[in-house]
Amino acid sequence: MPPAKKRARAYDSVKIRAALRNQFGHVREAVGTLTPEQLALGTRLGDWTVRDLAAHLTMAVETVSRNLARDEPPAPELTLLDWPFATAARAGDIADGTRDLAAAHPDLDALYARTEERFLAALTAPGSRVLAARTGAMTLSDYLVTRTVELVVHTDDLNAAVPGLEIPYDRQALAACTRLLADALASKAPGGSTEVRIPPFAVVQCVEGPKHTRGTPPNVVETDPLTWIRLATGRLTWKDALDTAKVSASGERADLGGLLPLMK
Repeated sequence: MPPAKKRARAYDSVKIRAALRNQFGHVREAVGTLTPEQLALGTRLGDWTVRDLAAHLTMAVETVSRNLARDEPPAPELTLLDWPFATAARAGDIADGTRDLAAAHPDLDALYARTEERFLAALTAPGSRVLAARTGAMTLSDYLVTRTVELVVHTDDLNAAVPGLEIPYDRQALAACTRLLADALASKAPGGSTEVRIPPFAVVQCVEGPKHTRGTPPNVVETDPLTWIRLATGRLTWKDALDTAKVSASGERADLGGLLPLMK
């Protein structure tokens, strides 16, 4: 008998909206301090510069107001757990749009100010509103959780690209991003033989095999939130994480290398 489908995790809409406001504010403040030399630095995202990445971060939240401006679809097409696996098809369009946006807006301060104003206005819309997102129609409440992934992942990209930048992470945004990607793993590899621990935010059971019921699980993976996010999004390989002791894995079913990354 196949494993029972896990119930989708619930997210507090008020907390998610506050987390997004805070995280975008952290990014805007940091981008405003960047020098021309820092903006010209490379990133771990192919040929994107820091300027390109900074512009892309505005796209991540501008999609909320832009999608609200479109006609409302009759019903959602994607759930939260579908979304991580629906993003790869749009990677090429996103890359092209990012470069065009960065070239068209040399004044990043103005771009961030306009984006923030529109984004904050969009956050007043009801969570049940269905958005015509390009990955597939979703409710606004679900779509806002996906924005925590975009903001947290690309905040980490910026911090990696600019030595000493150290943009802070809103705790609720980091928690939501971690949990969504952990639940996506459990959805991709359903089962109960392996326990994945990402303290203090998430614990999930996954991978087919004998289900653990009590005591210490025979197959355990444990890591911190940012390492997990890097693994899930392809910023860090499973092998490198093991080799640098960023992740601990014990048990014959604790090798997640074949399941990662979840998002490409």
